[in-house]
Amino acid sequence: MGQKEKYNVAVVGAMGMVGTEMIKTLERRSFPVAEFRPLDIAANEGKEVQFNGKAYKVLEAKYENFKDIDIAIFSAGGDASAKLAPEAVKQGAIVVDNSNQWRMDPKCPLVVPEVNPQDLDWHKGIIANPNCSTIQMLVALKPLHDYAKIKRVVVSTYQAVSGSGINAFIGLKEEAKEYLETGALKEPKAYGKQIAFNCLPHIDVFQEGGYTKEEYKMVNETKKILDKDIKVSPTCVRVPVWYGHSESVNITTEKKLSREKALEILAKGLSIKVVDDPDNEVYPTPLMSNDEDLTMVGRVREDNTIENGLNLWVVSNNIRKGAALNAVQVAETLLERKII
Repeated sequence: MGQKEKYNVAVVGAMGMVGTEMIKTLERRSFPVAEFRPLDIAANEGKEVQFNGKAYKVLEAKYENFKDIDIAIFSAGGDASAKLAPEAVKQGAIVVDNSNQWRMDPKCPLVVPEVNPQDLDWHKGIIANPNCSTIQMLVALKPLHDYAKIKRVVVSTYQAVSGSGINAFIGLKEEAKEYLETGALKEPKAYGKQIAFNCLPHIDVFQEGGYTKEEYKMVNETKKILDKDIKVSPTCVRVPVWYGHSESVNITTEKKLSREKALEILAKGLSIKVVDDPDNEVYPTPLMSNDEDLTMVGRVREDNTIENGLNLWVVSNNIRKGAALNAVQVAETLLERKII
């Protein structure tokens, strides 16, 4: 059977922050959609979303509503995905899932299309979308790894509140307003501690050894996607920024990488935008990522304290490339590789 020209696509979690962006991304990138089906929790059934200038009524995300769907893009949380993704596969859909549920499952590819598209070839129906902070780091590191083989990564992240969803987004806004008006907060509104005008070195729950679950995601996902032998030492920090994760990345390579050679390699990398002119104070910032699909890299410089060390600053929109865009690119890559 040959490939279809258009595909029936469901977005699960269509009313959420990432689901909304997934719909916009499908539209913006002219994904070949035959039938569009927005799915969400029962409480949102009957509400409307817009796609390609038309209004679509939201249906409940349940087994029968995946009938005849070719691709189901999930942004529904791990528990919902654990229950619904296998049901969608039984109905014949290929699932691209944005939760943490399937990422380390050995039967499920974990894919950044610019880094390991070949892993899609062995999918069994469910494909996992990596963590947002992992995605942007590996987009930047892939071409450098191909040239110089990265042995170790030390990364500190500065992650936007939108990575926690709409409640944290609203919480930051409310905290900032109250703090500016009164000089104090009665209670935090987004996290366990105040995030407005503050930084929290704590994303997700603490695990064995004092690392957080978010930090272990970066370690384990990097090994699964890029190279099982890479050592990763992460610190993940939440900062009072709406959109755009930033990362300070220090790498140790087998082969020497000068600043000039690294910039040359990065400029040719997939989905990378080099923003690096220190003499004119040009470097990436989170605000620059608001309408940006590319991963921005700047502040590239040699680490003179070790042999073969390099520092770089990586910024990307966590809702776009860190979630919705990567998921849609996975779907596009399935078509390109003719495996749907």
